[in-house]
Amino acid sequence: MIEQEGAEAAVPDILDFFLYCCYGSVFMGQHLGKSKRGIIGGRSLIYFLEQFRKPLKDALLLSKRFAVPLTIYELAEKANRLLSVGNQAGEGWFLTAEMMELIESGVTNIACIQPFACLPNHVTGRGMLKGLKELYPAANITAIDYDASETEVNQINRLKLMLATAFKNIERAEVNP
Repeated sequence: MIEQEGAEAAVPDILDFFLYCCYGSVFMGQHLGKSKRGIIGGRSLIYFLEQFRKPLKDALLLSKRFAVPLTIYELAEKANRLLSVGNQAGEGWFLTAEMMELIESGVTNIACIQPFACLPNHVTGRGMLKGLKELYPAANITAIDYDASETEVNQINRLKLMLATAFKNIERAEVNP
């Protein structure tokens, strides 16, 4: 649907979600009195998983078109500007950090689409829209749930409205660079 309307779909890296889960152990050990082993284990897993992404990052460093993905520590620091990284509900702070990374890399039009996502999309998707708009006034973000509580017509209409705004913003930027 997104590509049929003339937009480009960008899907986040699944490895980042696993890194987010590992970072939770580090945060809980440092700030919530959980086991120090959790800190060591979380950091070790993050280091281990990042080794799989190292060849990709090395190749992206040579690219003039693509950016190197941020580390989970950089994402946490970014999200911490808007909410506590102690927020562990749903996708906690991670969804917000992903949107911030996209916006700062030039992707200002975001459809935050979540399947069966009541908690992540309502709390950290819709719940952070106001804060994200304050930090990034040019951002055009909509949160759309793909679950039984939303009709298909509502989902499509919300997506089309977001895309219409995106195309208007692009036209304005081209006229007034």
